[in-house]
Amino acid sequence: MRYRTLGDLKVGAVGYGAMPLSIEGRPDEARALATVHAALDAGMTLLDTADSYYAPGGEPGHNELLLARALASYGGDTDGVLVATKGGRGRTDDGDWSVDGRPEHLKRAAKESLRRLGTEAIGLYQLHKPDPAVPYADSLGALRELIDDGTVRLAGISNADSDRIRQAHKILGDRLVAVQNRYSPAVRDAEPELRLTAELGIAFLPWSPLGGISRSSLDGASAIAADSAYDGFHAVARARGVSPQRIALAWLLDRSPNVIPIPGGSRPESVRDSAAAADLVLTDEERALLP
Repeated sequence: MRYRTLGDLKVGAVGYGAMPLSIEGRPDEARALATVHAALDAGMTLLDTADSYYAPGGEPGHNELLLARALASYGGDTDGVLVATKGGRGRTDDGDWSVDGRPEHLKRAAKESLRRLGTEAIGLYQLHKPDPAVPYADSLGALRELIDDGTVRLAGISNADSDRIRQAHKILGDRLVAVQNRYSPAVRDAEPELRLTAELGIAFLPWSPLGGISRSSLDGASAIAADSAYDGFHAVARARGVSPQRIALAWLLDRSPNVIPIPGGSRPESVRDSAAAADLVLTDEERALLP
């Protein structure tokens, strides 16, 4: 596993998004724990979660508690693992997502996340989404206070446009180390934010990084016909004898040295395949085939 920089830390170039282990359709706990352990074995040292990753009607913080159990039961070294969680969103009983960026809520939510994770401080705490009912500066001020009081070590923001990134950088300074936006072969409207974070020295964490890539066999080369818009990914995958998902992640890493994708996965095989993308370097000929 190659490494990339997040603030003053080095993390695996491909992280793991743990959300699928706790929302609708989640696996049983034994498979969930095995999946996290497989991610750690593969060198994924950035684990992404949120207090809102739970099934509708379930217990807030399910995913954080699961990660805490996975780390406690892991037989290897976890000193280099960075758990990144998020606050400011929730679930409704009908399965929708809510947003709450009030400073008092964020500060309370962060302390509850810290309790669930069972650590001295949250390694990376991210504002999950701007709340249109709350001035963005107020939400960011809560993150600054959480760092000042030792609850949080580093801060990040998610679903943020360029203006909000600049505002967060002004308020948080070098304590702002990550921006987590949707970005994938199919969804590229965050190109300006990717360029801005690179200029500012901030890590860019694409969520849903495999959008546009058909599900394919993990036993070898792509076995499912590709969408014509993305058949280049499948062509490279067939030539390499790997999954098109792995090629998509390698393509993301190739976009900029500050990119750290965080693909999900609910099976050990899936996360091992994703982690392998960190060591796949595209050739110029392969880049020319990828849109």
